[in-house]
Amino acid sequence: MRRSLVFPMETDNSYVELVPQKNLDMEAFTLCMRVATELAKGNREIILFAYRTLYHDELNVWREADGEYSLYLSGDGVLFHLPELNTFQTHLCLTWDSKSGMAAFHVDGKRSVRKVYKPGHKVQKGGKFILGQDPNSFLKDFESKQSFIGEITDVNMWDYVLSDAMIEALHVGKRMPRGNIFDWETIELIVNGNVKVITEEL
Repeated sequence: MRRSLVFPMETDNSYVELVPQKNLDMEAFTLCMRVATELAKGNREIILFAYRTLYHDELNVWREADGEYSLYLSGDGVLFHLPELNTFQTHLCLTWDSKSGMAAFHVDGKRSVRKVYKPGHKVQKGGKFILGQDPNSFLKDFESKQSFIGEITDVNMWDYVLSDAMIEALHVGKRMPRGNIFDWETIELIVNGNVKVITEEL
């Protein structure tokens, strides 16, 4: 069975918490998802992924209002110019490595330019992973104008950087390697508010 999350409307209370398979102290990661939305650029910003600890936005991924895409790790972010999301599913991946500071997006298997961002940083443990909202404090203080509207599925995460070839293979449907932080086929989801969970046969 394959699960998809549908966020049908703008709200300040609809989100899905992802329960990780292991405790975190990440010095590298790969995050992938399939995402579709009809919120066009110029409309407003959209939160795509949020990891919040008690006092900090540890790892946030945004589609900004001007159409740029951003990664924020506990402070100032790094921006990328990418193809626009649309009503058809886009396979979107993001990689980052602390040792080199290299960060890049992958859109439908194709990698963006690499950028150096926060070498030596570590993503801290003890937070909550959220889809659909940006918590301005620990699992509260959501803003409807930042909420996600659309569909998200196939969210997987690793605590290391996958190769370009591996990410391209995931884009076309290969199921290996399985995510060791999130594996979408087995992940526990905690659904809050008006989010629809759709299941269908593979």
